[in-house]
Amino acid sequence: MSADSSQPSKCPVTGQSAKLTTTAGAPVSDNQNSLTAGARGPVLLQDYQLIEKLAHQNRERIPERVVHAKGWGAYGTLTITHDIAKYTRAKVFEVGKQTPMLLRFSTVAGEQGAADAERDVRGFAMKYYTEEGNWDLVGNNTPVFFIRDPYKFPDFIRTQKRHPRSNLRSPTAMWDFWSLSPESLHQVTILMSDRGIPVDPTHMNGYGSHTYSFINAAGERFWVKFHFKTQQGHKHYTNAQSADVIAQSRESYQEALFGKIERGEFPRWDVQVQIMPEEDADKTSYNPFDLTKVWPHDEYPVIPVGTLELNRNADNYFAEIEQAAFSPSNIVPGIGFSPDKVLQGRIFSYADAHRHRLGTHYEALPVNAPKCPVHHYHKDGAMRFFQNDTGNPDVYYEPNSFGGPVQTETYAEPPLKISGDADRYNHRDGNDDYVQPRALFNLFDAAQKTRLFGNIAAAMDGVPDFIIERALGHFDKIHPDYGNGIRAALKRPVKNDTVTTGPDAIPVPAK
Repeated sequence: MSADSSQPSKCPVTGQSAKLTTTAGAPVSDNQNSLTAGARGPVLLQDYQLIEKLAHQNRERIPERVVHAKGWGAYGTLTITHDIAKYTRAKVFEVGKQTPMLLRFSTVAGEQGAADAERDVRGFAMKYYTEEGNWDLVGNNTPVFFIRDPYKFPDFIRTQKRHPRSNLRSPTAMWDFWSLSPESLHQVTILMSDRGIPVDPTHMNGYGSHTYSFINAAGERFWVKFHFKTQQGHKHYTNAQSADVIAQSRESYQEALFGKIERGEFPRWDVQVQIMPEEDADKTSYNPFDLTKVWPHDEYPVIPVGTLELNRNADNYFAEIEQAAFSPSNIVPGIGFSPDKVLQGRIFSYADAHRHRLGTHYEALPVNAPKCPVHHYHKDGAMRFFQNDTGNPDVYYEPNSFGGPVQTETYAEPPLKISGDADRYNHRDGNDDYVQPRALFNLFDAAQKTRLFGNIAAAMDGVPDFIIERALGHFDKIHPDYGNGIRAALKRPVKNDTVTTGPDAIPVPAK
């Protein structure tokens, strides 16, 4: 005999059913039928329960992120195993300290309905709930990016989104921008390599990407880069394998990450830093604040710090992952910024995006709220649903004479030396955009290079000839084998007179 579906379900703990109410708390007598004039209708306007239900449904969605819209996340713990106190006074890095955190992975270009296993850069955004406030490290699975000036970020992202007329992704826009922006070559090489499609979030590295600063107890500044090396090993799909996965599921990353944590298979990453003394920034052959450049490990080796583990899934994806808001502007004492231009732009744009997408008080949402005491003078605004005053009605401005929160000068950072006249400097002047992609290309074995050439050729499908030729000219400057490998994959004649520039330049073959 089947169960009577008209009977309310019972709570497995109490054996009782909760009373269904409206949002105002009034009990609902009938949740199956609208209030109508007669059995055939029409519906009466006074059916406030129906109106409430439909009106709320219309507002169940919030704007998706302009970038990094499709994401997967989980909670975890940062455990510090090595002492780096000589570089930073941040309490989060005290040996033995365990700090709860949230990590959200994402694709950059795809919308919320995009397939997880597409070739794309992956976001690697972390929120650490420290005793000194929330520290957000908002990085990617690559140590570099496509641009070095934030002025070009909106332009770049438009090339990754949909064409305004066709509403389709545009390889032409993508390669047009890249071929006119040689600073993108380093990231393009990573994206089109084997690492362009990790099989799931646990099999890829994370990077802070930007250069940040550490401040120690003596007030000394060091430049720092953050690395998170997967303990699960690197695993990646080819284009063909990715297509097969997407044909079966567009949610392969969510299935893998959620499933592993539910089964107790907690993924881990080794946390490492590179440290540069402040004065070294003027001595390197490259700009250490350039987001398109890495710091060579033989110059600045990685230093072990600790372990990051993900060990708990969110109970509600929307509340805890979709509403999670990460911003590079969230730092804590002992961690600071750098002259990195793109970082400077993101300090503004990320928090501003959250205020638009989630509202004025987005940091009061439980997933974003600090675990330490919060005291400030920000006032009111839409959805001010919590106490955001000082607790004393006479203390609503600063300075005041009534015991309100005050500044703490001991947390001040040391002065940052700057120089130069204010101007719009050409960011390509003095920059070699070929030497670091060349070093990466030379690390690939023959099979990796063959796949790289094929991936680029496939991504160029439908792109006008003149744009392809311009792009090939840049690949030639990285290495003749790079440009010619792509030509072969495109079934085009190879060139015998290409010249590389910079260190390890290859002589022009004798004619």
